[in-house]
Amino acid sequence: MSALVLVVDDEPPIRRLLRTVLEAEAYRVREAADARAALAAVAEGVDLVLLDLGLPDMDGLELLGRIRKSSDVPVVVVSSREDERGKVAALDLGADDYVTKPFGVAELAARLRAALRHHVAREGETAPFRHGDLVVDRVRRRVTVDGAEVHLTPREYDILDLLVAHAGRVLTHRFIMARLWGASGDVQQLRVYVRQLRQKIERDPARPDHVLTETGVGYRLAEDA
Repeated sequence: MSALVLVVDDEPPIRRLLRTVLEAEAYRVREAADARAALAAVAEGVDLVLLDLGLPDMDGLELLGRIRKSSDVPVVVVSSREDERGKVAALDLGADDYVTKPFGVAELAARLRAALRHHVAREGETAPFRHGDLVVDRVRRRVTVDGAEVHLTPREYDILDLLVAHAGRVLTHRFIMARLWGASGDVQQLRVYVRQLRQKIERDPARPDHVLTETGVGYRLAEDA
């Protein structure tokens, strides 16, 4: 049976558009026009939530926090281009990804597939991560590019390993720093390490294929669709 996607948006035309798009991708669709209906639907069981942050009865971020208290269902947030602060806050609260308005059908479909894949993947999977010429063997802590082993510093490897664990998902600066440095993290320090990492694993560090920058938000490790 196809995955059931809950579309949470207070605008009927947007819900109709998303239903059409999702059903064309073979998803089943349930709709919620407000937070109360969304919480009820999540309690009954859905496979993924597509959440617009602008809701009439509750702030979308508050709703996301309440969902996360009771469910690990994948949540993909829909946000406006200007709402960069909202994107970061949503990701820090546990959103799996965000899609910026206006978005393309192909982009939306790819983000949903990635979120669902991450959810069903078994914890501790040992198969090496592969993307293009990059291979990361997390068991052996071995990184190769185009078949040649790449020697990373412990900190460079830790950043790459964290990105691999969440491949395809945007990780905010705050999330990465909290996981690797705790309260002592510094964004500029993180950027230096990412720049060094790119020098070692990217064909063209100025135009990276693997470690992608989400401007003002954080980083995403590209993965195959």
